[in-house]
Amino acid sequence: MTQQFNLRPPRQGHLSEVLAGQVIAVTGADQGYGRTISAALASAGASVVLIGANSDTLATAASHLEHTGGHAIPIKADVGVPLDWLSAQNRILEIFGALHGIVHLADKRSHSEFTSLSENEWMDLFNCNLKSTVGITQIVRRRLPGTWLTIIGPHLDERGLQVNPQRGALRGLVEQAHTEDLRLNLLLPGRASSGDDTLDAPLANAVLALAAPGMKHLRGNVMDVPMPAIPNIRALDAYPL
Repeated sequence: MTQQFNLRPPRQGHLSEVLAGQVIAVTGADQGYGRTISAALASAGASVVLIGANSDTLATAASHLEHTGGHAIPIKADVGVPLDWLSAQNRILEIFGALHGIVHLADKRSHSEFTSLSENEWMDLFNCNLKSTVGITQIVRRRLPGTWLTIIGPHLDERGLQVNPQRGALRGLVEQAHTEDLRLNLLLPGRASSGDDTLDAPLANAVLALAAPGMKHLRGNVMDVPMPAIPNIRALDAYPL
C-alpha cells in the first residue's frame, strides 16, 4: 500500500551543508520538476549533473545554478537508451570520480485517453518511464552498487488506464530492489509541475530528505507527495487593464 510521508528537509541554517561533497545526477533536469529538484540539490551543497536531451536548455539551466552559487554541469543524453546513460555515467566518473545518487524523472504524461492511445504513444511512455528506469538501475547495479536512486513516478492526478501498469511496474522494481542490495525509492507527486519552485517545493523537499546521509536506511518505499493546488489566475488579473 502506498504511504504518505511528511519528509522534512534539514533546518534552513544547515541546508547549504547537508549534501556537501555529494555528486547527484538529475534526469530531465532542464524542465518541470527536474529543474526545481536540481536547484534544491545545488542549494543544499551537492554538485549536480543536469542530464537531458537539449544541450541549449541544459547549458542555460547549469549557468543559472552556477550564478546562484551552486555547482552544476550539463550532459546531453537520452536516458531511454542504455548506452547513452552508460556514457553519461562514465563521463560523471571522469569529472568527479564518484556518483552518490540519481534522481530520475520517470513521469512523462500521456496526452490521449486510454481508448485513443496509439502504439507509438504507449511505446514512448514505456521508453521514457519504464525502460529508462530499468536500464539505469541495471547499469548502476553492475558498476556503482552503492549509488542511490530516487524515482519520480507518474503524477497522481493523471487519469487513464495506461498509467496503472507504469506505476505498478515502478512499484515492483522499487519494492524488490533490496534483493539486489540496491537503494531505490519512488515518489509520486500529487500533480504535474506548476513551473513555480515555491509551489513545487514539497517534492524537492522529499528528494532532499531522501538524499540526506542520515536517510541511508530508507529503501523500497513508495511515497505519495501531496502538492498544493495551482492557483487559478483570472484573465483580468493576468492582463490588467
